[in-house]
Amino acid sequence: MRHLRSHSLWLILAAIVATSLLPLPAFWIAQLNYIGLFALTTLGLVLLTGVAGLTSFGQAAFVGIGAYTAAWCALNLAWPPLVTLLLGVLITTASAWVIGRITLRLSGHYLPLATIAWGLSLYYLMGNIDALGKYDGLIGLKSLTLLGQEIGQGRGFFAVCWILLWLATAALTLLLDSRPGRAIRALKDGRQMAEAMGVDTFRYKVTVFLISAILASVSGWLLAYYQRAVNPSAFGLKWGIEFLFMAVVGGVNQLWGAWLGAGVVRLLDEQLQTWLPSLLGASGSFEIIIFGVLLVLILKYRPEGLWSWVRQFLGNQQLERTWDLAPPLPQRVKPERGDTVLEIRSVRKSFGGLVAVNDISFQVKAGQIMGLIGPNGAGKSTTFNLITGTLPLTSGEVIFNHHPVHGLHARDIAKLGLMRTFQHVKMISDMSVLENVALGAHTRGSCDVWSSVLRRNRSEESAIMAEAERQIKRVGLGDWVHEQAANLPMGKQRLMEIARALCADPSVLLLDEPAAGLRHAEKRELSQVLRQLQSEGLSILLVEHDMDLVMDVCDRIVVMEFGTYLTEGTPSEVQQDPKVRAAYLGTEH
Repeated sequence: MRHLRSHSLWLILAAIVATSLLPLPAFWIAQLNYIGLFALTTLGLVLLTGVAGLTSFGQAAFVGIGAYTAAWCALNLAWPPLVTLLLGVLITTASAWVIGRITLRLSGHYLPLATIAWGLSLYYLMGNIDALGKYDGLIGLKSLTLLGQEIGQGRGFFAVCWILLWLATAALTLLLDSRPGRAIRALKDGRQMAEAMGVDTFRYKVTVFLISAILASVSGWLLAYYQRAVNPSAFGLKWGIEFLFMAVVGGVNQLWGAWLGAGVVRLLDEQLQTWLPSLLGASGSFEIIIFGVLLVLILKYRPEGLWSWVRQFLGNQQLERTWDLAPPLPQRVKPERGDTVLEIRSVRKSFGGLVAVNDISFQVKAGQIMGLIGPNGAGKSTTFNLITGTLPLTSGEVIFNHHPVHGLHARDIAKLGLMRTFQHVKMISDMSVLENVALGAHTRGSCDVWSSVLRRNRSEESAIMAEAERQIKRVGLGDWVHEQAANLPMGKQRLMEIARALCADPSVLLLDEPAAGLRHAEKRELSQVLRQLQSEGLSILLVEHDMDLVMDVCDRIVVMEFGTYLTEGTPSEVQQDPKVRAAYLGTEH
């Protein structure tokens, strides 16, 4: 996310202050005020939808809560604006927490549908309450007053609105470039990888939903005092869709795209309403047609939004190196070589009437590379998922470092030091190699959202980055530290995934087909890395189809067939076993 450095942020703030002092016409000040209001709401939507991957059409409803709270309290209780802001944020937070706890457990198209229902219900609720003026709304508010000074609707309001927008953007920039920020960015690619790194995905989803709602509520508070009136029409589904449209146009996964999208849509909408009727000789909402065509073109030719052009101009800037003198992260006590670190006892998994894993038992010793092999469909990956908590056991036990871990969430097992990679590489493609690997150290940090926003996480963040760089070099990717992860060849991506798991300081590393899709030279490089890790005392459980690699690096091998335990032994013993040959090659009748 780091495309504008800290000095650029201060330059933007200086430009905001300078603009408020320029002799601009009142019309353009009004336009900029609306752009700032819309950008503040869109900013939360970028965080929610573009960064965290949670599509919502209910953002306008939270704008309405902030606006109606301010208007009602100001008109009926004569409360000052800052008090109405606080109350609006509290009501918004409470309602967003309840809605989030319900809707964020949904996935796919259910979440957007649920937020549409929420937005519509609030729209009709506001329009049918007498105390809120029904569909006529509330009118007669006084202009915004802060610290005894009337702000008005001109340059003073512009300064307040845009400085709040700048503060929100700077805070989210700090957040996303931190430990919790990397966890939030991991949500978009699904929960499996993030949970395997120790991330409580549901808690972070709720957190993002709350932040997004609060930003919308603040925008609604400003809107009420700016227009000096509120009514339900501004908070219906139409505006929920328009905010999402602004995010897509500007760049749905870029914070600064919220600024650009709000500006382009607002100015274009204003101009089209003037130009099109005179051009076509008829009145009507023709601008909607233009916006529809524009959206299709952007999704087709510029899916990352208009901000992607600005990114190309600015270039992809590297993280500022601040971790050379960082203290090392605390390390867990490792088991003695030869101790049993992982024990699988009669593990069974049934899917209805299908038994995928049938009473499998084996042990992994400290400092050992254990292979788990078998033909396609033997149940190897399912066994992996049972060990790591991705799937629940039907019966049996998983004992890690002499403690039962079956029944625990995947994130809780990861915190104990049992880390894994995936059969298909899972990564955050728009982050650098360094940031991807740093995600693996999530369980070794403790700084939360507030610590990140207030920059109280700098010591921990430096230590995490130093550890991530060390693990990257450990697997031989030292020349790729700042490269975008999506640009790595497949072999390097798999090594990056191993480095990410190592960043958690695991006692046991589970590798799910790490050689899949690799060329011969890349497989040889992988073998060297695995031997190096073993020499450093790490225990490895390896699922792999490449028999040359398995026979080369494994100390012992467990063979599965149709979900059952077939045999176990050293590589030479397994190669000589006729049952293994029959499983792979078949037998004559």
